[in-house]
Amino acid sequence: MSAERQPRVSHWDEEIELLARALPPDLARALHERTDPGELLEIVLDLGREPEARVPGREVLLGDHPVSASDLDHVANNVGQFGDDNRAGIERTLHRVSAIRNRSGRIVGLTMRVGRAVTGTGEIIRDIVVSGQSILLLGRPGIGKTTMLRECARLLADELRKRVVIVDTSNEIGGDGDIPHPGIGRARRMQVKTPLLQHAVMIEAVENHMPEVIVIDEIGTELEAAAARTIAERGVQLIATAHGQTLENLLVNPTLNDLLGGIQSVTLSDEEARRRGTQKSVLERKAPPTFDVLVEIQDRDRVAIHMPLADVVDTALRGPMQTPKIRVRTREGRVISNVDVPVVVASEPPPISPSSSKPLGIFPYGVSRHHVEQSIRELELPVRVLGNLDGAGAVLTLKNHYRRRPDSLRQAESRGLPIHILKSNSVSQVRDALSRIYGVEKQDEATTRALAEAAAAIRQVKTTLRPVEISPQNAYLRRLQHQLVAENELSARSTGKEPQRRLRITPTPEQPA
Repeated sequence: MSAERQPRVSHWDEEIELLARALPPDLARALHERTDPGELLEIVLDLGREPEARVPGREVLLGDHPVSASDLDHVANNVGQFGDDNRAGIERTLHRVSAIRNRSGRIVGLTMRVGRAVTGTGEIIRDIVVSGQSILLLGRPGIGKTTMLRECARLLADELRKRVVIVDTSNEIGGDGDIPHPGIGRARRMQVKTPLLQHAVMIEAVENHMPEVIVIDEIGTELEAAAARTIAERGVQLIATAHGQTLENLLVNPTLNDLLGGIQSVTLSDEEARRRGTQKSVLERKAPPTFDVLVEIQDRDRVAIHMPLADVVDTALRGPMQTPKIRVRTREGRVISNVDVPVVVASEPPPISPSSSKPLGIFPYGVSRHHVEQSIRELELPVRVLGNLDGAGAVLTLKNHYRRRPDSLRQAESRGLPIHILKSNSVSQVRDALSRIYGVEKQDEATTRALAEAAAAIRQVKTTLRPVEISPQNAYLRRLQHQLVAENELSARSTGKEPQRRLRITPTPEQPA
């Protein structure tokens, strides 16, 4: 038996071994026997449940008996001290141990997350890092934000010989203990007594230690956002992560949008509104963004880069967001820059007859299923609306979903399914897309005439900022006109009695005639 175990044990490096030694002996033996250390992601111990190790795509049981209170106490006594955020570490490693407590404060669960210093992860944005620009990293939990942050700190401290200070709130960047992990290179590390004091330590780092670069993990409060702005205004390069996965998340987050310069509502004069071709009330940036570049980590080897961030934010507040630059790192380590997001050709797949006996399955990802079903009924199409990719012949999605490239859309691309991107989640956009796919005439003459009149009135309202009434229409055509008005960010209400009921289109908010 020992001979069979030996090859696997020999591959356990010192840091993973230190994690195993924190476990009760029987669980440590099971971990060695049943898992590959290179695949180990985390160990989960919950009171009264079977212990398990998690590796990519599956869980591995580490024992047949449930976890006991003594098992949890054993681990708690063999790791570092738990802070106010219920996180602890293991000295000389990057592992994180997080506790779940009951109402009386007793530990009833532990998550032991494996931490690794992976060199090379910062190469994908190396040119931006060394340029001296401040960088904000976003991405879903577990995608590798902290790993990239650590590598950026090492690159700046070791290769560029800059004075780098890491504000390490949970000891995830520099590891537990008084001596930082070698993964941060020559960078200096300041620990934080409690997460509530992170903003104060950020300011202390600037005032006391003359850094050229400050590295921060998980900016999540208004005080921390204000401290980051103070640091940036002193000319110090900032590299940080924040809560959120995308730029859109930050724009709508009232606590953190100050990192993007803050957002305020401004009322324009009539002349300025006409010059811009917008409504009178618009959103604008309050101040310069704290960061120069925003990087969305979409996958471990794929990032979306928004730069210069000030211009990107201004564009997003005025209308559709700019498509970010995409960078991909190949298996050979080569970085491919400026990879364009594929443009979906609206005329594909080839149109099919609406009377075809074989229905086409449509998978709407992020698009209202109700809108799809309504459009199918109106166009009398033989289409099945599916809840997943199985049996789908095409996918409908929105631009912001496609830009993030979630697993479902990546799978659709790998299967060769056409993906049709809609500008907005509206009935008219869905109906237009289905009409293109099926090659059907989507509008009769009356519909075309009614929508053309509404479009002309919309242009007039935007130009003059004065209400316009249009010709009477039946309830169905008025609904289509209402949708067109809403998509152009104006207001409309129906006035009069049937059959003379009509739309009155106004700016938003309504201006007196």
